[in-house]
Amino acid sequence: MLIGFNAPTAGPLSAADNLAKIVVGAEAMGFDYATFSDHVVIPTSIAAEYPYSASGEFPAGARAERHEQLTELAWIAAKTTRLRLVTSVMVVPHRPAVLTAKILSTVDVLSGGRLTLGIGAGWMREEFEAVGAPDFDARGTVTDEYVRAFVELWTKDAPKFDGKHVRFSNILLEPKPVQKPHPPIWVGGESGPALRRAARIGDAWYPIGTNPQNPLDSLTRFKTQVARLRKMTTEAGRDPNAVGLSLRVTVFGETAPAQADDGEHRLFAGPAAMIAADMRALRDMGVNSMDFGFGGSTADEVLGAMQRFKAEVLPLV
Repeated sequence: MLIGFNAPTAGPLSAADNLAKIVVGAEAMGFDYATFSDHVVIPTSIAAEYPYSASGEFPAGARAERHEQLTELAWIAAKTTRLRLVTSVMVVPHRPAVLTAKILSTVDVLSGGRLTLGIGAGWMREEFEAVGAPDFDARGTVTDEYVRAFVELWTKDAPKFDGKHVRFSNILLEPKPVQKPHPPIWVGGESGPALRRAARIGDAWYPIGTNPQNPLDSLTRFKTQVARLRKMTTEAGRDPNAVGLSLRVTVFGETAPAQADDGEHRLFAGPAAMIAADMRALRDMGVNSMDFGFGGSTADEVLGAMQRFKAEVLPLV
């Protein structure tokens, strides 16, 4: 199982010296990948409901100054040698499809094939409007079309595409990504449309367990959604096991609630031994990548939390 961590993209920890210290230190500890979140701008008035809080309110701390995702990821690529780099997730409609495919291909080439493309359709209407993205209400179909265009550009010598939102022909996109046929595509989201997208075009499903509308906070709930994914993948004409399983963990440890809403043990709640037991159970059902958000107000505190996790939890997995 690959173990990752959330790299800071906003606030004081994302300052160049702190960011480099955390990411380079984590790579030296043996973590497998870093994740990078995506907001181009933060509107000052947000009516859209944030999917990952019970109140639907975007966290105040997330409104801090923040780096552009792909630029930060490229900067980190130059400071690391082994760490994989995961967009977690890239809001696909925010950037023009052909330009984005070129940026991502460049990152994969210059990093030596270390890019993983986590994708999502987005949730904040106000941000879509601010960046001039396509119609927010069409974001699902835009996302699917853009990703198909990425794959066309990455895999064909004479790429061409004639969609509703993307059209091109008589062009070359070189160099192609190092990874063949293309960088892995992890599909984020927990809803029915997200599962269907993963089933159709994903190399892995990459949910967060704390979405109140689609909670994955117990092993039973997670297994139920994986069974749905397998069924949808078969219906899409693919091998039911073609889509791998990755998971982003935002709440864990002894401060997490002991029970999920369905009355079962809450995944990743409790001491190190219980966290490790949950990780083993998920690994045994096919989860092969898992990343955690490590807290701290300084780079040293974040690295200390990572070191404790490595020393106390990972040997038991």
